[in-house]
Amino acid sequence: MHKGETEGVPYWRLSGFYFFYFAALGSLLPYWPLYLQSLGFDHGQIGTVIAIIAATKIVAPNIWGWIADRTGRGLTVIRLGSICTVATFCAIARFDDFLAMALGTLLYSFFWNAILPPFEAVTLHHMRSRPERYSKVRLWGSIGFIVGVLAVGRALESYPVAHLPYVVAALLSGMWLLSLLVPPAARHGKEAATSSFRRLLLRGEVLALLTVVFLVQLAHGPYYAFFTLYLKEHGYGSAQAGQLWSLGVMAEVVLFMGLARLQRRLSLRQLLLGSLVLGTLRWLAIAQAVDEPLLLATAQLLHAATFGITHVTAVHLVHHHFGGAHHSKGQALYNSAGHGLGGMLGSYWSGLFWAQWGGPLVYSGAAAASLLGLLIAWLGIRSTYARATRA
Repeated sequence: MHKGETEGVPYWRLSGFYFFYFAALGSLLPYWPLYLQSLGFDHGQIGTVIAIIAATKIVAPNIWGWIADRTGRGLTVIRLGSICTVATFCAIARFDDFLAMALGTLLYSFFWNAILPPFEAVTLHHMRSRPERYSKVRLWGSIGFIVGVLAVGRALESYPVAHLPYVVAALLSGMWLLSLLVPPAARHGKEAATSSFRRLLLRGEVLALLTVVFLVQLAHGPYYAFFTLYLKEHGYGSAQAGQLWSLGVMAEVVLFMGLARLQRRLSLRQLLLGSLVLGTLRWLAIAQAVDEPLLLATAQLLHAATFGITHVTAVHLVHHHFGGAHHSKGQALYNSAGHGLGGMLGSYWSGLFWAQWGGPLVYSGAAAASLLGLLIAWLGIRSTYARATRA
């Protein structure tokens, strides 16, 4: 047993995988639009490429999640997806044509987006006896994101953005190597589905939850696709952009460290509703206060709510609803509805209307999407159920 890994939980190996996965994401997400812009792509083309990354989350996690549950070989799916991610990303780093980049991105992200849902299922299986420890493992993903976004932001002050693909490829390689070290979770008897997947999917609360996470990620679309460009349009440098990105994720790390305690005080429903209120305020602040560094920094701190709280509550609720033989499919469905469909449409519509509307109006639209999610969560997720599922 590795030092620091107790109760049969491979804490550092699970944490290490999250670290490299999200360090790669932190290196790519804020700065890939700058790289694409350096290739001569316009706002619409940049939004389309970012939307493709999100679009594959609609299909890929469900295909691979079904394979993982069907075969019971989730780690094999993770390892295969990881090595294919490295190979295909190295291929797209050679492209400078929009069509080639779009097609290559489609292939690369099909594998990358297959990895996380089954890994979430593997992690939760390892945490079976201590589910509240999930946030303490997952926080290393946020730390990795911070390291990636800060290091690359600083490097881009001195080095051309053309070097970015090499950094991302190295981090993806680290993710693949860590996947080889994670052991399978112990099975506690034969896991059988207590209900059909279709019947679980059509539950009112499940549909409400999926709609809410869709709207949350729709609202994040302009942020993921254009926040760095938005900042540069208003006079911020690459290092300052990286600091603002990392500030939000630092707040997320602090949240993850104390979330188990917070979950003992508040229901999952209360946490989710609070995050949607704060999300609405965050997007309004970014829309109206981009030239006010202090207010903008405060808005970035709310990333702890808009992503951190929403993600953890959704993962726990999905894990509760989709038990037995449906764990990976349930997590895949969550990723598809939120980060997939919501992220794709959010990136696409923001790219489509950015030049016509401008950043402030686009972010105001994001606030409206968050507000609609708040209404649906208030009406569709019952407080009695939420109290029964506290972590």
